[in-house]
Amino acid sequence: MNARAGRFAARTVRVKAPGKVNVSLDVGPLRPDGYHSVASVYLAVSLYEEVAATSTETPGITVSISPDSTLDLDGVDIPLDGNNLAYKAAAIMADVSEHATGVHLEITKRVPVAGGMGGGSADAAATLLACDALWNSGLSREELAHLAAELGADVPFSLLGGTAVGLGLGDELSPALAKAQTDWVLVAADYGLSTPEVFRTLDRLRDAEGLVAAEPAGVDPKILQALRSGDAEALSRVLVNDLQRASIELAPDLRSTLGMGESLGAIAGIVSGSGPTVALLAHSPTAAESLAEDLLHHGLTAWAVHGPVPGARIISDTLL
Repeated sequence: MNARAGRFAARTVRVKAPGKVNVSLDVGPLRPDGYHSVASVYLAVSLYEEVAATSTETPGITVSISPDSTLDLDGVDIPLDGNNLAYKAAAIMADVSEHATGVHLEITKRVPVAGGMGGGSADAAATLLACDALWNSGLSREELAHLAAELGADVPFSLLGGTAVGLGLGDELSPALAKAQTDWVLVAADYGLSTPEVFRTLDRLRDAEGLVAAEPAGVDPKILQALRSGDAEALSRVLVNDLQRASIELAPDLRSTLGMGESLGAIAGIVSGSGPTVALLAHSPTAAESLAEDLLHHGLTAWAVHGPVPGARIISDTLL
């Protein structure tokens, strides 16, 4: 706890953390434990969540959504209690920190909610880093990543950023040396999709076809080669998402969004993760900006982004 002249002095640490696109996502069969093994290539992109963690004299954790959020959150149910992933991250940090205080988390939402881009996971990653700094916990990135894995498969990647291969449940991460920039347009839906429901739908579709999925052996080396070289054309030929068909089954309009994107100049399109956000691959930053503007004119919500970008990082640390 900071003190100035014997009185409590609040401090705010602000952290930004990126959303992600699954450039590839292979999904294995349903396991006895109710989960699925996956093999995926994660790409951190330049659409960021921000968390401002402010120490409070009153014990406990509180959460609010910033009015600076760029998403239309009307009707969107974001829990502000112990069901919020950022709240859970702060609670974990309080358990391992010797000098934890009360904390208020103000979250600025920019990554689509329930959109398959790991927005909630980015909030959790940002909170881990912010509380580590706020309480001078002194944890290494490796130690923070271990805590992150307790919160969900996407949280360690938002902490890491860049490009990575994810195996197991997606949380067994191996950084990939793929620093060349690729350009994308993200198209948000005005609704979310439940990740568990998308997986259940995939299982149902496979069962109906008598299809027995194999356990993922790894990712296609051609994907990593294309990302290393920044070759968008080569990358467009190897994009894959096993969950895409299930997402489209639940939200058929995704098919028309993908079609519209490609008709307006995208090299290729893919549903990101469990959806419903669509990621459209573009030739260049200029092409991405132009495509995003065209989609906006057609009444869709779209952003031009690029990847890879770094993981969670502190952008300000202020004594109030």
